[in-house]
Parts: sequence; structure tokens; C-alpha cells
Amino acid sequence: MSREALALIDVDGVLNPHGSAACPPGYTEHELFPGELVRVRPEHGRMLLRLADRYTLVWATYWEDEANRLLAPLLGLPRLPVIPCAGPPGSQQDKLVGIAPWVTDRAVVWFDDLHSTAAHEWAASRGAPTRLIHVDPVGGLADVHIDQALRP
Repeated sequence: MSREALALIDVDGVLNPHGSAACPPGYTEHELFPGELVRVRPEHGRMLLRLADRYTLVWATYWEDEANRLLAPLLGLPRLPVIPCAGPPGSQQDKLVGIAPWVTDRAVVWFDDLHSTAAHEWAASRGAPTRLIHVDPVGGLADVHIDQALRP
């Protein structure tokens, strides 16, 4: 595996802003799971690809492989590596359980709407550069978040 820096990408709350009752401007709703609408903004693919010169893009979502199958084609993204984040069905385990051993000592930017206390402690204790980028689940990922990840 490469020693490149990683950009960890969550879906719900980041690419699928579920925090508002109405679909935000620029998004369209898709029924990717039976009876469940997912909000998609096609520009997110272009935005994330801005990171590709500096970071390896990686899914860090409870969607796991479904992100490649269902969402990547709508965003114009290639298949991305997937960090196993989901615990047993119905569990709400902290994603950090899968993320920490997967990233090892690489530099990381992590886009999520719910960074746990444990994630903040982990980030502060790492020797490698680690930036947790909070995304508001009402508006979703924006250029300001990408700019934050690209800042030195």
C-alpha cells in the first residue's frame, strides 16, 4: 500500500446532506436504497478530484462498498479504496475502530459530520499530520472544505 496522504470521505452528512427537511439547492434526490432518498450533488466529484494530486481518496463511510457501486458513478468518481467502518448489523460503532489501523502512520484529512471525541483524541495524538474537517450535515461538502484540506 502507498505511503501517500489520505483523504477520508464520509457519505451521509457530507455528500448526502440529510440535516434539513428540504433538499438543498444543487442537489437531486435519488432512491439508491428502497424507500430511502439520497441527496446527490454531481459537482462533488469534481470537488473531490481537486484533492487527487495530494491525497489518495478513500471511502470512510458505513456505506462501505455501496459507495463505489451506487454513488461513485453519479459523481464521476473512479472506484476508491474502502475502509471497513461498519460493525455488526445495527451497531453504531465508532468509525475510528476501522480507520486507525487502516491509515497507519500516513497523513490524513478526514471529512465527516460526526467526528467522535475518540477521533479528536486520536488526531491530536498522532505523529502524522491529521486534519479533521467537519462538514455541516445541513449543507454538505462545499469548496471551503476542499480548500481547508489543501491548505498547507
